[in-house]
Amino acid sequence: MSVTQVSAYAAPAAKAPLERTTVPRRPVGEHDVLIDIKYAGICHSDIHQAREGWGEAIFPMVPGHEIAGVVAEVGAGVTKHAVGDRVGVGCFVDSCRECEYCLRGQEQYCVQGMTGTYNALDKNGEPTYGGYSTHIVVDENYTLRIPEGVALDVAAPLLCAGITLYSPLKHWGAGPGKKVAIVGLGGLGHMGVKIANALGAEVTVLSQSLRKQADGVKLGASHYYATSDETTFEKLAGSFDLIVSTVSAPLPLDSYLALLKVDGAFVNVGAPEEPVSLNLFSVIGGRKTLAGSMIGGIPETQEMLDFCAEHGLGAEIELIGADQINEAYDRVVASDVRYRFVIDTSTI
Repeated sequence: MSVTQVSAYAAPAAKAPLERTTVPRRPVGEHDVLIDIKYAGICHSDIHQAREGWGEAIFPMVPGHEIAGVVAEVGAGVTKHAVGDRVGVGCFVDSCRECEYCLRGQEQYCVQGMTGTYNALDKNGEPTYGGYSTHIVVDENYTLRIPEGVALDVAAPLLCAGITLYSPLKHWGAGPGKKVAIVGLGGLGHMGVKIANALGAEVTVLSQSLRKQADGVKLGASHYYATSDETTFEKLAGSFDLIVSTVSAPLPLDSYLALLKVDGAFVNVGAPEEPVSLNLFSVIGGRKTLAGSMIGGIPETQEMLDFCAEHGLGAEIELIGADQINEAYDRVVASDVRYRFVIDTSTI
């Protein structure tokens, strides 16, 4: 395959509606795979970036870093994937490969900065375009194997939402005997409930209302509380070993930190556009940790995919056509999705 144009949906400018277009894909190099994209998840990160909520961005922008598809072509030196393999691509498509974090399999923390699947420049200075397209060319080392135990449509969101929750849950020891709270039951949070439950933890959902309580229990939560009820924070004071916040709005951190046990951790994976405030006595008392976590490296992402296949886990999705992307963006912002929009890329 030489450089070619592929169909895609792109935001032509910040805050502009996405529209059908074409974007270039590079030739398949020695260690590249050409992926026929079947499904692409819509992550809130796509909206933050397409609307420049996280700062200046590169346009036109083809979002999408929850990619599931089938290998259509491989370079001469490829050993990890073959034509016909089910594969996925997550939030990055390259990194420096030399720093201590890349060598440790934690490419997401690359010292030089990972190369994002979209809204980034590759090593040749060319913009990267994401998964809202029919095909993508990716280095074999940044391409994941999707096990047969997970359907491609429900596997796509695992490449961001799944690993974003799996990584901190594993790092902070979620498992039998641990009490874990997930803040927010959305695209990220619902995977946090599923994964924490599969790891053996006792799971509580902390959500603004009890509207999704039945869903939370079905997904694996033992308890469900409304954070809009002030008595919730009184009842649950000192209850949790680990709290993972998936919400992308500023929270009253002092109130949430009071829910931790001594040596407990509050981990942010949601990224509000605005700064948050904190009284440091909230962490000093109780030797508590306020932390963050960002996706996972290639080895851990593969581990997560294998774990999800073993436990029969996939995302809860609403499958849409490409002509529904703009509507889906508005619905995500309004929290009107259960729980992940996934684009059928055959409609692009």
